[in-house]
Amino acid sequence: MSELKSLKARFEPWKTLKAEFDDLAILYELSTEEKDESQAAEIERTLNHLAERYEKQNLVELMSGEVDKNGCFLTIHAGAGGTESCDWSQMLYRMYLRWAERRGFSVEEVDRLEAEGGIKSATCKIEGAYAYGFLKGESGVHRLVRISPFDANSRRHTSFASVYLFPVLDDSIAVDIRSEDLRVDTYRSGGAGGQHVNKTDSAVRFTHLPTGIVVTCQSERSQTMNRATAMSMLRARLYEYYKSEKEKDNQRFAQEKKDVSFGSQIRSYVFQPYTMVKDTRTKAEMGNIQAVMDGDIDLFIEKYLRFAQSEDSPR
Repeated sequence: MSELKSLKARFEPWKTLKAEFDDLAILYELSTEEKDESQAAEIERTLNHLAERYEKQNLVELMSGEVDKNGCFLTIHAGAGGTESCDWSQMLYRMYLRWAERRGFSVEEVDRLEAEGGIKSATCKIEGAYAYGFLKGESGVHRLVRISPFDANSRRHTSFASVYLFPVLDDSIAVDIRSEDLRVDTYRSGGAGGQHVNKTDSAVRFTHLPTGIVVTCQSERSQTMNRATAMSMLRARLYEYYKSEKEKDNQRFAQEKKDVSFGSQIRSYVFQPYTMVKDTRTKAEMGNIQAVMDGDIDLFIEKYLRFAQSEDSPR
């Protein structure tokens, strides 16, 4: 039933679009035969609207991977730059939350490590149709250039943060995790949450010994619920790991392991001396940096999906 629902959600918009286009074609033919120009403006308006919907729907067709239709976990880590980078990580985190909010996706924070000026790291779960497919190209290092609010001399600083995406897996995708390969640690959660959270060992850390992958969850009051979320994250991380091994393309699926510093960024955000956001892979640019920081990143997402398709296409 889940697969049927997914297929219908992909097919129905195309069916509706084709029906509306056929109706418009008939209206155009009738207007042409009768030499009636009164409908010209309406026909042009409708055609432009259908073209916009076609482009949006066609974008979904670029997301044909096994897990593209799923939700995702998004993790951000502060890199080189100290307090400035922690602030930058928090700004990026907000940007993705605003993007998810614009699309009506649900967001649940899984883990957060506070630091002076912002966050050292944070992980959230984003649920919505094709959340992973849309965001998978955001994995990598993001660079910020601005006059630092933490510098009394108002000097320009460069900061870095890494973003890592991995899919939420459903039950149809099997990932084998042996109990003997797993080390489980429990500890007390930090930050807000009330007496119960801070006085019991409710937070959970899973370490997968063969791969060294570590996941943590401390968002829930119950250790049982944190265990379930952590296990879901571990399955997703292992899926990505084994997939990268199979495809001999570790760099694509392990962006988090790259140096979070100069020369490794996928996108640059410049606040001063001019405003510009530029993707180093697709060369996509946007001058309205405030809109980008408020979650308007669809241009970069679309450009990357088309870029990735062209890179995968046979030459």
